[in-house]
Amino acid sequence: MDRLERSAVLDGPAGRLGGVVRTLPLGRARDALHGRWLGHPVHPVMVQVPIGAWFSAAVLDLMPGQRRAAGALIGVGLAAAAPAAVAGWVDWAELRRRQMRVGLVHAAANVTGVGLYTASLAARARGRTLRGKALAFAGLTAVGVGGAIGGHLAYRQGSGVNRAASVPDLVEPGWHGIGRVADLPLGRAVRRHVDDVAVLVVREDAERVHVLADSCSHAAGPLSRGTIEDGCVRCPWHGSVFRLEDGWNVSGPATAPQPSFDTRVVDGRIEVRLRAPETEGTAPSPGRA
Repeated sequence: MDRLERSAVLDGPAGRLGGVVRTLPLGRARDALHGRWLGHPVHPVMVQVPIGAWFSAAVLDLMPGQRRAAGALIGVGLAAAAPAAVAGWVDWAELRRRQMRVGLVHAAANVTGVGLYTASLAARARGRTLRGKALAFAGLTAVGVGGAIGGHLAYRQGSGVNRAASVPDLVEPGWHGIGRVADLPLGRAVRRHVDDVAVLVVREDAERVHVLADSCSHAAGPLSRGTIEDGCVRCPWHGSVFRLEDGWNVSGPATAPQPSFDTRVVDGRIEVRLRAPETEGTAPSPGRA
């Protein structure tokens, strides 16, 4: 798997496919496929249906008199695989280069599994039950390999994890000074530090300053290098948009809000305090920007 991560030969096809996926006219469906509404990627949830159906079909194939039931489960798995694959491709297109290499092979293994299950269903329809069973077990093997590679992508490479989740554990409780208000430019993003955590600081006026964790929750992109517009910051890496007021993720691919800080001005200096989880990143109320 380490060699696969370093396999630059995959960069060509990955770049072309990623470009195609990113230009698909999905509109708001793109955020839904990322899982912004769920708070984490939706693809791992969706794949449970085809994997569960196909594993159950394998069990039934080992039992007498279950040919029709096994075939029905294979069909359910194939139907459920399509939306799960779309969600996976949408997530994959926003990954880093090493992650995209592994993800491409993960997808290839799953596509092979889908092809084998399709052939299995066709063989069963023609009455070639033994051939259908053999193809189904081969398909389950391919999907199992794809799942193992997906596990490496998620747990070894950190694909889809909240990159800002550790901030509450790294910032000490209480107020922290981060500099003078007069030193901050109006309406522009700058980077400061609270303890060892980098933060994005945007001065709105003489008394109002917004502070968020600087590392984007999607892929740790530096928000302080992003674009400030309409009370939000856009990540320079993958375009996730966060509301400056409270870190709410307005649009993806980020699925988690950004940790935000309460601010106050004392004798011309800015002090910040990590906002309590129950008050940060809440959905906008009526009439709220």
